[in-house]
Amino acid sequence: MNPITIDSIYIGQPQTIPHEEGDWSSSIYRTLVEGLVELGPRSLAGDKVADTKHHGRPGQAVCCHPMVYYHEWNQEYDIAGTEKEIGPGSVGENWTLLNAFEDEICIGDIYTVGSARVEVSGPRYPCFKQERKVELQNFLARIKESLRTGFYLSVLTPGTVQAGDTLVLESRPCSEITLRLFNETIFKTKNPDMIQRLLDTPELNDDWKSHLQKLLTH
Repeated sequence: MNPITIDSIYIGQPQTIPHEEGDWSSSIYRTLVEGLVELGPRSLAGDKVADTKHHGRPGQAVCCHPMVYYHEWNQEYDIAGTEKEIGPGSVGENWTLLNAFEDEICIGDIYTVGSARVEVSGPRYPCFKQERKVELQNFLARIKESLRTGFYLSVLTPGTVQAGDTLVLESRPCSEITLRLFNETIFKTKNPDMIQRLLDTPELNDDWKSHLQKLLTH
């Protein structure tokens, strides 16, 4: 099995984007950076979120997106080779990853990458800003239907990273809770027992725990 590898790294700053439904603020229009990048406890150097209510916490230090999803979206929307084609950085991630599959990556996985250590803290929750950026019809709904969310990392040991670095699995405390299983529970089955099991997972970030708690009580 080929190792998970950083294909490319992106950072961004808050900006105001005009839209027919009203201007909106976001850092989703991130730009490619080359060479070594400092990875701190909460983010990559030079990266800042606009929506501090929903982003920017320690459990959301790095937003990752598997490269394979771009190939699948381009095929499904029939936009491969056109001006609408999407690729690395298109949904505002920090790292586009090669050989990353969410049915093989688990909550709590700890990886060494570059000189840093990171931990998988939960899936990315789909946001309307992704759909606005890629301009593909029903993209938000189809993310949830297909369970292609991407995911977040928390930083256990700060360091430096660069494109080409591999993520080397150090430990896997929750081998039964893959990102795909998590997404299936949230967006499809909504099984209360599984939701409680996810809630009891200490490695899961606090934002997801708050969301899961609401699912159980409504």
